[in-house]
Amino acid sequence: EVQLVESGGGLVQSGGSLRVSCAVSGFTLDDYGIAWFRQAPGKEREGVSCFSKKADITQYSDAVKGRFILSSDNAKNTVYLQMNSLKPEDTGVYYCAAYTPWTLNGRCPRAYTLSLWGQGTQVTVSP
Repeated sequence: EVQLVESGGGLVQSGGSLRVSCAVSGFTLDDYGIAWFRQAPGKEREGVSCFSKKADITQYSDAVKGRFILSSDNAKNTVYLQMNSLKPEDTGVYYCAAYTPWTLNGRCPRAYTLSLWGQGTQVTVSP
Protein backbone atom coordinates (compact mmCIF):
# COMPACT_ATOMS: atom_id res chain seq x y z
CA GLU A 1 0.00 0.00 0.00
CA VAL A 2 1.28 3.44 -0.90
CA GLN A 3 1.10 5.69 2.12
CA LEU A 4 2.52 8.97 3.41
CA VAL A 5 2.45 9.96 7.07
CA GLU A 6 3.46 13.39 8.35
CA SER A 7 4.58 14.01 11.90
CA GLY A 8 6.49 16.51 14.00
CA GLY A 9 4.16 19.46 13.97
CA GLY A 10 3.45 21.49 17.05
CA LEU A 11 3.39 24.91 18.65
CA VAL A 12 6.47 27.10 18.52
CA GLN A 13 7.18 30.77 19.13
CA SER A 14 8.33 33.15 16.43
CA GLY A 15 11.99 32.63 15.68
CA GLY A 16 11.91 29.04 16.80
CA SER A 17 12.51 25.86 14.89
CA LEU A 18 10.60 22.70 14.15
CA ARG A 19 11.21 19.63 12.03
CA VAL A 20 8.40 17.85 10.30
CA SER A 21 8.72 14.40 8.78
CA CYS A 22 7.13 12.57 5.90
CA ALA A 23 7.43 8.81 6.16
CA VAL A 24 6.53 6.99 2.98
CA SER A 25 5.78 3.39 2.21
CA GLY A 26 4.88 1.47 -0.90
CA PHE A 27 7.39 3.26 -3.10
CA THR A 28 11.02 4.28 -3.05
CA LEU A 29 12.48 7.75 -2.80
CA ASP A 30 14.90 6.69 -5.51
CA ASP A 31 12.11 6.97 -8.05
CA TYR A 32 9.38 9.25 -6.74
CA GLY A 33 9.59 12.78 -5.46
CA ILE A 34 8.16 14.26 -2.28
CA ALA A 35 6.65 17.72 -2.20
CA TRP A 36 5.78 19.72 0.89
CA PHE A 37 2.77 21.99 0.97
CA ARG A 38 1.07 24.01 3.65
CA GLN A 39 -2.39 25.40 4.07
CA ALA A 40 -3.36 28.18 6.42
CA PRO A 41 -6.98 28.72 7.43
CA GLY A 42 -8.87 30.42 4.63
CA LYS A 43 -5.98 30.18 2.19
CA GLU A 44 -5.09 27.94 -0.72
CA ARG A 45 -2.64 25.13 -0.37
CA GLU A 46 0.83 26.55 -0.95
CA GLY A 47 3.90 24.80 -2.27
CA VAL A 48 6.80 24.90 0.18
CA SER A 49 9.52 22.57 -1.04
CA CYS A 50 10.08 19.54 -3.15
CA PHE A 51 12.66 16.83 -3.46
CA SER A 52 13.47 14.27 -6.09
CA LYS A 53 16.47 12.01 -6.05
CA LYS A 54 15.54 10.86 -9.54
CA ALA A 55 15.54 14.38 -10.93
CA ASP A 56 18.35 15.54 -8.62
CA ILE A 57 16.49 18.55 -7.27
CA THR A 58 15.72 20.15 -3.96
CA GLN A 59 13.66 23.30 -4.32
CA TYR A 60 12.11 25.86 -1.99
CA SER A 61 9.47 28.48 -2.39
CA ASP A 62 10.52 32.10 -2.09
CA ALA A 63 8.59 32.36 1.16
CA VAL A 64 10.76 29.80 2.93
CA LYS A 65 14.04 29.93 1.04
CA GLY A 66 16.96 30.42 3.40
CA ARG A 67 14.93 29.33 6.43
CA PHE A 68 13.75 25.81 5.62
CA ILE A 69 15.98 22.88 4.75
CA LEU A 70 14.77 19.64 3.23
CA SER A 71 16.65 16.42 3.81
CA SER A 72 16.01 12.76 3.20
CA ASP A 73 16.91 9.42 4.70
CA ASN A 74 16.51 6.72 2.11
CA ALA A 75 17.09 3.95 4.65
CA LYS A 76 14.05 5.17 6.58
CA ASN A 77 12.07 6.19 3.49
CA THR A 78 11.57 9.55 5.14
CA VAL A 79 11.82 13.15 4.02
CA TYR A 80 12.33 15.87 6.60
CA LEU A 81 11.64 19.57 6.50
CA GLN A 82 13.69 21.52 9.02
CA MET A 83 11.97 24.83 9.62
CA ASN A 84 14.03 27.60 11.17
CA SER A 85 13.36 31.23 12.02
CA LEU A 86 9.67 30.49 12.03
CA LYS A 87 7.17 33.27 11.55
CA PRO A 88 3.46 33.43 12.35
CA GLU A 89 2.76 33.33 8.62
CA ASP A 90 4.32 29.87 8.52
CA THR A 91 1.35 28.61 10.50
CA GLY A 92 -0.71 25.98 8.77
CA VAL A 93 -1.22 22.32 8.16
CA TYR A 94 1.84 20.88 6.47
CA TYR A 95 1.26 18.11 3.97
CA CYS A 96 3.55 15.95 1.95
CA ALA A 97 2.63 14.40 -1.34
CA ALA A 98 4.23 12.01 -3.78
CA TYR A 99 4.90 13.04 -7.34
CA THR A 100 6.44 11.69 -10.50
CA PRO A 101 9.47 13.84 -11.28
CA TRP A 102 9.88 12.67 -14.86
CA THR A 103 6.88 14.74 -15.88
CA LEU A 104 8.12 18.06 -14.47
CA ASN A 105 11.57 18.81 -15.88
CA GLY A 106 12.98 19.68 -12.46
CA ARG A 107 10.04 21.79 -11.31
CA CYS A 108 8.02 21.32 -8.17
CA PRO A 109 4.50 20.03 -8.74
CA ARG A 110 1.35 22.05 -8.30
CA ALA A 111 -0.97 20.88 -5.56
CA TYR A 112 -3.96 20.44 -7.83
CA THR A 113 -2.09 17.89 -9.95
CA LEU A 114 -1.42 15.55 -7.03
CA SER A 115 -3.61 12.89 -5.54
CA LEU A 116 -1.43 10.97 -3.07
CA TRP A 117 -1.19 12.92 0.17
CA GLY A 118 -0.50 12.41 3.82
CA GLN A 119 -2.95 13.45 6.50
CA GLY A 120 -1.05 16.61 7.41
CA THR A 121 0.55 17.86 10.59
CA GLN A 122 -0.35 21.14 12.25
CA VAL A 123 2.34 23.77 12.70
CA THR A 124 1.42 26.80 14.76
CA VAL A 125 3.80 29.72 15.21
CA SER A 126 2.82 32.18 17.90
CA PRO A 127 3.82 35.85 17.70
